[in-house]
Amino acid sequence: MMQKMSASRYGLAGIYLLAAALLMLAPMFTSDFRLNLLAKFLAFAIAAVGLDLLWGYTGILSLGHGVFFGLGGYAMAMHLKLQASGGRLPDFMDWSGLTKLPWFWAPFGNFWLAVILGIAIPAVVALFLGYFTFRNRIRGVYFTILTQALVIISVTLITGQQAYTGGTNGITGYGELFGYSLASPETKTALYYVTAAVLVLVFLLARIIVKSRFGKVLRAIRDGENRVRFLGYNPAKYQMAVFVLSAAFSGIAGMLFVLHVGIISPSMMGIVPSIEMVLWVAIGGRGTLIGAALGALLLNGAKSTFSETYPDIWLFFMGALFIVTTVFLPRGIAGLAVDGWRKLRLLLRGKRKEEPDHERSRYSAV
Repeated sequence: MMQKMSASRYGLAGIYLLAAALLMLAPMFTSDFRLNLLAKFLAFAIAAVGLDLLWGYTGILSLGHGVFFGLGGYAMAMHLKLQASGGRLPDFMDWSGLTKLPWFWAPFGNFWLAVILGIAIPAVVALFLGYFTFRNRIRGVYFTILTQALVIISVTLITGQQAYTGGTNGITGYGELFGYSLASPETKTALYYVTAAVLVLVFLLARIIVKSRFGKVLRAIRDGENRVRFLGYNPAKYQMAVFVLSAAFSGIAGMLFVLHVGIISPSMMGIVPSIEMVLWVAIGGRGTLIGAALGALLLNGAKSTFSETYPDIWLFFMGALFIVTTVFLPRGIAGLAVDGWRKLRLLLRGKRKEEPDHERSRYSAV
């Protein structure tokens, strides 16, 4: 039994190492345009891993993660805009009649402080929402509705404050980071490697959490919250902790997204992006981590391919893909891969049992 477990672990570790190697080698085989697209998809995968921790392992469905993604994106965009303005007021503030930089913009002038705030602000918002919902045992569809309300409030607030947030147009018009042009191929390659490294670190951290005692409690809450409470645990604390961590991951993803795309606007933190994040996790494989990341990469890749090849009817292809996956792959792509691997192992095991003894001994010696 121990040999089977160790073999399975080594096989899984080999798959992870192969995936990491492919990510690191991708710049050698792709064009600058495709590499930039892949980097954007990797940022989405970071958000998907965070959402999988919350939904897949804890059973809490959030339709408001676009807000956390957008808050991280705005934090990075504010820094880049201040650097591009060269000490002057950002152009949209000047057009709106402001004569002085708002006080809450000043901290974003420092890159590292902007990064910290890009993680901390989504985490604080999630803590605030989670404190009042989980303590009062608001869960299920009621929690999901509250997260949608958070999206509506956030988008309305940011859209209405044209002078401070850029309004509907968002924040754009920046092109340098640390003096390096964001449009240069060298900078894009470097940012790709940074994004890939962050995804690997986030995935490893999430996996450590899932395998820890904390992760076991999260799965127990998902499968039977009342039973966990009767065993002496306080589910609200664990729910708040994983909600904050998931929001922080989305904030990181939003910051990286802005570096690759060069714009952030309220439309990128609305209900539609939040629902798309849920689809990434559901189609990739809820409760698997690797499935969530894979779902984000494959679905966004399919979206890009279909829209380029069939610009008039690509939405029909995407809809058909969602329907087929939902109906025939309830456990997602990762579930299909696991089932296929198990069937292959059983098939190989059956063939070995049918072989003569001397043939089996020869294979075992190898």
